[in-house]
Amino acid sequence: MSTLVLYNGSMYTLNPGQPQATTLAIRDGHILAVGDEQTVVAAAGRHAPGINLYGRAVIPGLTDAHVHLTWHGLVSQRVRLEQATSLEMACTQIAGRTATLTPGAWLRGGGWNHTNWDGQWPQRADLDRVCPDHPAFLVRKDGHSAWVNSRALELAGIDDQTPDPPGGQIQRDERGQVTGILLEAAQELVRAIIPAITPAERLAALRQAQFEALRYGLTSVHIPPSPDPDDGRTTLHDLQVLRACGELRLRCLAHLAAPDLEAARSLGLRSGLGDPWLRTGGLKVFVDGSLGSETADMLEPYEGQHNTGIPVLSLAELHQLVSTARHAGISLVIHAIGDAANRKALNALQAAYGATASLAQRDPAGNGWHAPVLPDRIEHAQLVHPDDLARFAALGVVASMQPVHATADMLVADRLWGARCVTAYAWRSLRSAGATLAFGSDAPVESFNPWYGIHAVVTRQRMDGTPMAGWYPEQRLSLSEALHGYCRGPAVASAETHIKGMLAPGMLADLVVLAVDPYQIAPTALHAVQVDLTFVDGQVQFERHS
Repeated sequence: MSTLVLYNGSMYTLNPGQPQATTLAIRDGHILAVGDEQTVVAAAGRHAPGINLYGRAVIPGLTDAHVHLTWHGLVSQRVRLEQATSLEMACTQIAGRTATLTPGAWLRGGGWNHTNWDGQWPQRADLDRVCPDHPAFLVRKDGHSAWVNSRALELAGIDDQTPDPPGGQIQRDERGQVTGILLEAAQELVRAIIPAITPAERLAALRQAQFEALRYGLTSVHIPPSPDPDDGRTTLHDLQVLRACGELRLRCLAHLAAPDLEAARSLGLRSGLGDPWLRTGGLKVFVDGSLGSETADMLEPYEGQHNTGIPVLSLAELHQLVSTARHAGISLVIHAIGDAANRKALNALQAAYGATASLAQRDPAGNGWHAPVLPDRIEHAQLVHPDDLARFAALGVVASMQPVHATADMLVADRLWGARCVTAYAWRSLRSAGATLAFGSDAPVESFNPWYGIHAVVTRQRMDGTPMAGWYPEQRLSLSEALHGYCRGPAVASAETHIKGMLAPGMLADLVVLAVDPYQIAPTALHAVQVDLTFVDGQVQFERHS
């Protein structure tokens, strides 16, 4: 029986019945007692070993409710263009990386954001100039478009006569010539011919991403598949390998990809299967694209345009997927950015709930269908029409949102959505309407660091302090509400509120010791908070050394 006492701290428990404490005892991977030193030591025993926190703050372990863990680990090994503030800067980086490639190798990477390049899309000719001999595939920061060169187009058999695939678009200039930008499903035309990543490379990427997560105070992650259709099943497989080898240090909820639905159904695989370390999540379904790629599905056209985005699924396909998954006991994890996409997602879920309620009435025993254990969720929910805000709570749908998107994309949102931004990234409106918020990063689209997200939630500012009053500041949340979104909200989303999300007796001993007290610093400094110790299952999995 292993016992440890943490004492002389400032503990913010997120437990409404006991919001603060100074001492906490851990026994065999769970929290034994929380309170004052005398009470906790009495429960743990006077001879239990202890750690003097010297007043440092302690919070529950954080959860990233939306991170592409393998993808995040892989991108660090490729050309990264997040910091490129111009097309020329990006081309200089690309030329440097190209010079290191072996003959025939693909140039891979991404992170580029053309909205930082005066809004001009890059062209294949730009890539041809710095990478003429190697096929190149560079994904935009949001993953919803790719920039490719002529060599890649040639290998994929794409020319000016190639038709757009369903759910995608091959961008063309005014003469009808292919530009080198592939939107949404059109990316698969090239992705399909890129050599597969090896299992060893995937495992190395997961190990690297796992260490980074622990360094930030993350103890759990929810992992949706990336746009790569193979990502869901390979990530679930690789996490099982780490679990079997005793190398899994994070608690993982791994979602399934839509192409894997029939296989999951035939196996009888349901959401929630697993243990506290690794569980099966819901079915990830893409309804639309992204804001930056101008493929988010909108009720009204983008400002000054006729474009309303790209619906990735037809309404019939969406309703069929939702109905099929729910009847199999698999929850829905629906990617929806634009206001039209969010409405379609809510409508599809509402229709499915009505159908299952009718079925339950006719068959109280539930024969032939299985209610999912995990709640359904909408990922991103970046622009929600005012009429739809209250529907999240009314339907019990979790709003899984990534706060840094608001501050990273606010200028683009203003330009493309205009006055509609009043309910963009609407954390306060959704929370006030009763919705559960589960916060994450969408890494590698944005930084994996949750403190960047907490800063964005509390300030609605970028880290340079702009805009001074905050972007639509009425949508800000308090620090406690922000932490709730990184602790309690994700526990609701994973149906684990009985073991996660607060510091209380019986909960898993997943907790974080911070270098500074976040309640005692200016909100504008929250992005700089560092972690001293990360405990998972009562064991120190990260310790910062100054």
